[in-house]
Amino acid sequence: MPSISSPAPHASTEPRPVDASERVALLDALRGFALGGVFVSNAYMHLSGRGLLPRASVQALESTRVDAVAAFLFELLVAGKAMFLFSLLFGLGFAIQMIRAEERGRSIVPVSVRRLGVLLLIGLTHRFALWYGDILNMYAVMGFVLLLMRKLPDRRLLVWSLLLMFVAPIVISAVLKLTPLLASSREVVAAANQENMVRVAEIKRQTLAAFSSGSYLTTARANIDFSLKVFTRTTTVSWMLVVLGRFLLGLLAGRRRLFHDVERHRPFFRKLLGWGLGVSVVGNGAGLLFGHLARTVPSDSAGRVVWEIIQPAVSEVGIIGTAACYAAGFALLFQRPRWQRFLGVLVPAGQMALTNYLCQTLISQFVYYGYGFNLIGKQGPAECLLLMSSLFCVQVWLSHLWLARFRFGPAEWVWRCLTYGQLQPLRRVPERAGENVAPASTTP
Repeated sequence: MPSISSPAPHASTEPRPVDASERVALLDALRGFALGGVFVSNAYMHLSGRGLLPRASVQALESTRVDAVAAFLFELLVAGKAMFLFSLLFGLGFAIQMIRAEERGRSIVPVSVRRLGVLLLIGLTHRFALWYGDILNMYAVMGFVLLLMRKLPDRRLLVWSLLLMFVAPIVISAVLKLTPLLASSREVVAAANQENMVRVAEIKRQTLAAFSSGSYLTTARANIDFSLKVFTRTTTVSWMLVVLGRFLLGLLAGRRRLFHDVERHRPFFRKLLGWGLGVSVVGNGAGLLFGHLARTVPSDSAGRVVWEIIQPAVSEVGIIGTAACYAAGFALLFQRPRWQRFLGVLVPAGQMALTNYLCQTLISQFVYYGYGFNLIGKQGPAECLLLMSSLFCVQVWLSHLWLARFRFGPAEWVWRCLTYGQLQPLRRVPERAGENVAPASTTP
C-alpha cells in the first residue's frame, strides 16, 4: 500500500471517494435503518450476555408477559432481518462503485483490493480486541469472492445467490449432522454431542465471568478464547456462503439501479412488498412450527436431526420475506415528501455506518461488561431492547452533529486514507452561495 501523503489533484479518471453529487440518500437512510436493527440485535443476542447464559437463566429473564412478548417480536421482526439488509446494501454499494469506476474507464480491482484489505484489518482488530461477533472480517473475505464474481450475468448471479442462501446451508448441515451418524452408532454420537455441550457450557460460564470481571485484559483474553474455541466453528462456512449470497443479490439490485430510480420501478417494489409479506408469513410461521416440533422430540432422534438440517434454509425464507417488506416499504415511503423528511433523519447514521458499528460495541460493553455498568446477564428482553433503541437514537443525533462539521466519520476517514494512500480532507468546506454541499458517501 502506498505511503500516506498530502493529497494531489485528481484527474477525472483517478480513483477517489464519491462526490456529494453522486449520493443516493435513500440508500444511506436504509443503511441507517438496518444499522439500528444490527445494534439492537448484537446487543440483545450477544453483548448483553444472553447467548452465554444457561437455558434456565434465559427463560427466567422472559418470565413476565412483557418480556415474553418483547422476545417474540424481536425474533419475528428483527432477528436476522437487519443483518440481511446490511449485507444486501454492502453488495449494492459494491455495484455502485463498480459502475462508477467503469464510467471513468478504470478497473475497480486495485481500489477494491485495498479497501477490502483495510476492512479486513479493521474487522480482525475489532474481533480480537473487543468482540468475537465482528462481521467486518467476514464481509472483507466474502468481498474478495464478490470481486471475482462481479462480471457474471444477471441470471447466473440470481441462481448463485439462491443456491448460496438456501441450498448450501442444507448441504453443509446435512454433512455435519449425518456423517457422524454414518461413521458411528447413535449412542456414540449422542455421547459425543453431550460431551461437547458440557464443554461449551463451561466455556460460556468462564466467558461470562470474565466479561463481568471489570478487567479489560481478562475480558480480552476470554473474548479471544471464546472466539477461537466456540464462535469459530465449521458451520461458520455456511454463514459465510449465506452472506455471499446476500452480497450477490445486492450486486444484482445495484446493477438494475432499482434504488436509484424508485419511481420508475414502483410496480416492482409494490410486488416485492406483497410477495415479501406472503413469504414472511410462510417462512416465519414454518420456523415457529418446526421449532416447536423439534423441541418436543429427543435431541438424538431422527426428527430433531432433520429439523436441524433444514432449519437454516427455513429461517432464511422468513428473513428474506421480512427484509423484502422493509426494503420495499422503505423505498416507497421515501418517495413521499413528508416520509422522506422523517426517514431522512437516518441518513447521517447510514453515512457513518462503520464508525457507528464500531461504537456500538463500545457502548454495549460499557453498559453490560464489568468495566461499565455490569448489567450482563441481568436485563430482560423488554428493558434491553428499549435501552438499545434509545441509545441508537443518540447515535443518530451525534451523527448529525458530526457530519455538520466533517465530511466522513472518523473510522470512514481512516479507511479512505489507507485505501487511497493519501490524507483525505476531513473538515467540510463552508457552503457557498448557490452550492449544496453534502458529506461525501461512506458506502462500504
